[in-house]
Amino acid sequence: MFDTLMLFVIPTLVLRLLGLIGVRRFGTWRVSAAHGLAFLFTMTGLAHFAPDSVTVMPSHNDLAAMVPSFVPFADFAVYATGVLELAGAVGLVMTGTRRWAGLGLAALLVIMIPANIYAALNDIPLNGEAATPLWFRIPEQIVYFALALWVSGVLPALRPHRDTADTHAAVAAR
Repeated sequence: MFDTLMLFVIPTLVLRLLGLIGVRRFGTWRVSAAHGLAFLFTMTGLAHFAPDSVTVMPSHNDLAAMVPSFVPFADFAVYATGVLELAGAVGLVMTGTRRWAGLGLAALLVIMIPANIYAALNDIPLNGEAATPLWFRIPEQIVYFALALWVSGVLPALRPHRDTADTHAAVAAR
């Protein structure tokens, strides 16, 4: 159940640690999280193309089974969302495209909610494991949605930057 979450958390922590020891690219939590989210979407995007013989991740057929019957062309939908996840992952690691990639991935997460609900309510297994319960999956999707918006710069930083705090202090001192 926590496997997908760990695909974000572990890379983000490792990258931020690299930032703390001097790798300038990962000097902030936001950039480290953008790359961690890119890793997550790379792995989940690859699953959209995985044959059943691959046992380390869900396969294309597993994901196609999650697609509700009202969505036409389930196989195509799985391939298309996989391409979008991989494109979004690439966009997150490039500063110039991070904003649009984050917005696009946030939208994609919203679009994929019916598949996650359908899979949970119908107990559709992924890679032979029980479906992620709805009480976990929806909050997890909300976390990824918020992270995609945060790393894109749409949501503000969690705490004010020093420059901002210093500016407010200087204005207040006048």
